Amino acid sequence: MRQPFEKRIIVLRAEEQRQRALALIGNLPMDADEPLQVVVSDYKPPRKPDQNALMWAGPLKDISEQAWIDGKKFSAEAWAELFKREFLPEDFNPDYCREGYQKWTFTPKGDRVLIGSTTLLTVKGFAWYLEQVYAFGANLGVEFHANPNEVTK
Repeated sequence: MRQPFEKRIIVLRAEEQRQRALALIGNLPMDADEPLQVVVSDYKPPRKPDQNALMWAGPLKDISEQAWIDGKKFSAEAWAELFKREFLPEDFNPDYCREGYQKWTFTPKGDRVLIGSTTLLTVKGFAWYLEQVYAFGANLGVEFHANPNEVTK
């Protein structure tokens, strides 16, 4: 019985990464009873940290300050939770999500719990998600401010 093999991801950008991948493959254990698999796929970059920061400084802030539902205003955190429930992909989609993405799980009592996060969205997935947030806010009459990183003083 061989030792478990920890997943390795090598993003091929230059000859150095190709050589590292070849060296890894050349040294993989061969086991007919417990074989390993090698998968090559298109790289889907993760959501950028600045995308997340802009969401909190931009649309979530604007929506929490301007939007009213049934005569009440809600915090940016409450809006973020609603948007995750409404707009995160229900299922894994390699164009929008990184490997390991899951939106829901169940407690031992069978209650459905939101575990999905924007951290497992790709750049494309997060851009789509943000479009949904802007559209939702616009439908509530929210006036969005300029990107805080682009405002000149």
